[in-house]
Amino acid sequence: MPIEGTLPSLDGATSWLNSPPLTAEALRGKVVLVDFWTYSCINCLRTLPYIKAWYAKYKDHGLVVLGVHSPEFAFEKDPQNVRRAVSDLGVEYPVALDDDYAIWRGFDNHYWPADYFIDAKGQIRGHYFGEGDYDQTEHALRQLLVAAGYTDLPPAGVAAGGSGIEAAPDETHDLSPETYLGYRRADGFASPGGLVHDDSHEYGLPPTLERNQWALVGRWSDDREKATLNSAPGKIVYRFMARDLHLVLGPGVDGKPVRYRVLLDGKSPGANHGVDTDADGNGVVTEQRLYQLVRQSDGIGEHVFSIEFLDDGVQAYAFTFG
Repeated sequence: MPIEGTLPSLDGATSWLNSPPLTAEALRGKVVLVDFWTYSCINCLRTLPYIKAWYAKYKDHGLVVLGVHSPEFAFEKDPQNVRRAVSDLGVEYPVALDDDYAIWRGFDNHYWPADYFIDAKGQIRGHYFGEGDYDQTEHALRQLLVAAGYTDLPPAGVAAGGSGIEAAPDETHDLSPETYLGYRRADGFASPGGLVHDDSHEYGLPPTLERNQWALVGRWSDDREKATLNSAPGKIVYRFMARDLHLVLGPGVDGKPVRYRVLLDGKSPGANHGVDTDADGNGVVTEQRLYQLVRQSDGIGEHVFSIEFLDDGVQAYAFTFG
């Protein structure tokens, strides 16, 4: 395995979960899997079952798993939000909160998720960006453990298929891209007149929506990162092609829950509801995180999704699919 550099300093972490602060020097002699993630990222969530499984399997055989939580959205810098997510997701290994991207920059990283493999001498010996190739990653870790002198490793392979939000994507039908609602990265917006920056505006539906176009309905304010509903009711509509539809949402600044109802092609989703909706499409935004709103169990195809919010203040950040 080639040498790609050395483990950078971890001193830039703003705080630590599940561990006192770790240093690159203290990790010498161990094989380290560094996993860059953020808790509202669907790709990170789908890799998490494997990261947790490798930690459980090899933690007593020389492996240290280090999660580096580098936030994408401002709310992911709130340590209480991250602490709750780490608990809810069952993450037990050390997590460095990288709010200032110091560790991210030290690795010259550009992706979520991104995994780096560190040998016992503190050298970076490989990496993998995104989802997949889990057998290859485990093989690389085992090579480094053997090279470090660790013996009696458990047999290779983990049964880590996730469920719910963490389930593997349906790549055959996934033809819709990650779509941001904040104007800095918004694509495919189709409401007449376009997005109005940093001001309240009354939006409406276009005559038609093409695949991967979306629209706002009602009075919303759109900033660089998100769309905020000024007065209920309000809707977001998206024509998509995928098995799963997720939306990163948060309640308003007052923290009060926001009720919503999801429809597919104008009807209740029934058996195609996600883990955060019921068969009638009803759900509640209670915290800032990713919500799975649709998981199709039959008739996977192109559909018009709509979500109507019944209370003011909801904040909507990004669609992801799977």
